Amino acid sequence: MMNRTSKNKVVTRADAIERIGTLRAEGKNIVTANGSFDIMHAGHVAFLEKAKAEGDVLVVGVNSDASVRAYKSPSRPIISEGDRASMVAALECVDLVFLFDETDPREWLSQIKPDIHVNGAEYGADCIERDVVEAGGGHISLIQLVGGLSTSAIIQRIMAIQREEAS
Repeated sequence: MMNRTSKNKVVTRADAIERIGTLRAEGKNIVTANGSFDIMHAGHVAFLEKAKAEGDVLVVGVNSDASVRAYKSPSRPIISEGDRASMVAALECVDLVFLFDETDPREWLSQIKPDIHVNGAEYGADCIERDVVEAGGGHISLIQLVGGLSTSAIIQRIMAIQREEAS
């Protein structure tokens, strides 16, 4: 892919689909992953690096702010969608990033038809994405997450620090 700055790796879903078509015509294996990536941490980086190792091109769907509010909490996300997408795109292992408004990735997975969709092992082989990915000719690959690293744990730690400093 040409000129790989984080700015030009963040595209619309339509642009991602178009670029993926070109890459697939070049014989590239397409890997997809998704998440909110709210408060980026080393666990996210490890997950995405492992995802990239599954194929040639890593395409990441990032939940929009509205999507995160709908499935996590009205008080989330902490980091705005544009900033979260930019941080994901800044990783060398990531080739394309787009935002999506749905609470799960099945709609865009049916459009992209990845060769491999990567998910955290905690979701299991029977995750909600499985049928859509397999219907498009792909398969699910499960990645063991880094233990102890989560945005929720980071938030809890920050809150504990605030309570400690307030007392």
